[in-house]
Amino acid sequence: MPVHPARPPLNPRAAELAAVVERDPRWAAVRSRDAAADGRFVYSVRTTGVYCRPSCPARAARPENIAFHADPSAAEAAGFRPCKRCRPDGVSIAAQQAAIIAALCRHIEASEQAPTLDALAARAGWSPYHLHRVFKAITGLTPRAYAAAQRAGRMRQQLQSGARVTDALYDAGYGSGGHFYAEADRQLGMTPGRYRAGGADSVIRFALGECSLGAILVAQSERGICAITLGDDPDTLLRELQDHFPRARLIGGDRAFETLVARVVGFVEAPRLGLDLPLDVRGTAFQQRVWQALRDIPAGRTASYAEIAERIGAPKAVRAVAQACAANALAVAIPCHRVVRRDGALSGYRWGVERKQALLEREGSAAA
Repeated sequence: MPVHPARPPLNPRAAELAAVVERDPRWAAVRSRDAAADGRFVYSVRTTGVYCRPSCPARAARPENIAFHADPSAAEAAGFRPCKRCRPDGVSIAAQQAAIIAALCRHIEASEQAPTLDALAARAGWSPYHLHRVFKAITGLTPRAYAAAQRAGRMRQQLQSGARVTDALYDAGYGSGGHFYAEADRQLGMTPGRYRAGGADSVIRFALGECSLGAILVAQSERGICAITLGDDPDTLLRELQDHFPRARLIGGDRAFETLVARVVGFVEAPRLGLDLPLDVRGTAFQQRVWQALRDIPAGRTASYAEIAERIGAPKAVRAVAQACAANALAVAIPCHRVVRRDGALSGYRWGVERKQALLEREGSAAA
């Protein structure tokens, strides 16, 4: 095996410079080539006379030779020229990719039939493999899943407007009735005919109660618990349920249902006990992936929106993860309260930041 010469020891001045850079949090972004840091700062290299983006793919320079600058103009004022590889004085590669993907999304939305991966790749000027990877990283979905989500959205709009099921099938871009009905059942939680009728003939049992976090509503469809909502006003919680399915048959819970509600309230009070009840979880493919990742967070622990995006294989879809958390209708059962900002600070919560704080403190105390 070839023997590589050891790196010569640094002189005291170089060692001091290296230590200062390594303590700077921006150094971690440079070492990891973090594209998310592009636009926040640039760094220059004394030995080459150039400055770069944090995501520059060039071989990393030694920390003692690096200096950080707020923007390209500051680096150029210090006598450095832009790197020809990452071009820090122009639009970032990440921004270029995001613009291309946004244009492809608009193209998919406007197409009657879902474009093929090859057709989208040709439109972007990329290889199909590269397009598939970048599209999923930015949107959180593959091009095929994104097209399916758009098709499902058109289906809902058609049915809500009163269109016949057959017309909605073809207008939404479905090629076969079997595929339409299989996807409709998963997306709507009921048959297309029932959804078109505003949930008519669907039976949803519900009960209102009180817990330490205020008013609580628990609702159950034929499939399982479809809503656990919290608030200050019980009437508001009931109106939200009525607005969701205006023509469903809402039935107040009987004694047996009250027992189920008591189990849910007990779970809210002590989430570590778990909730061994079937859930009726309705959402898009992306929302389903996010919600499953939330259920994998242990009680007493938290994760950032960025970490959830990483876990579902969509590191750039942080904002979409936050939107999926906000769309969750099953409080505590799908623990969106365990998702925090990257710095650990609490962010918005559908049922109030105070309730989020209380749930986290309760889980933390139980874990301790």
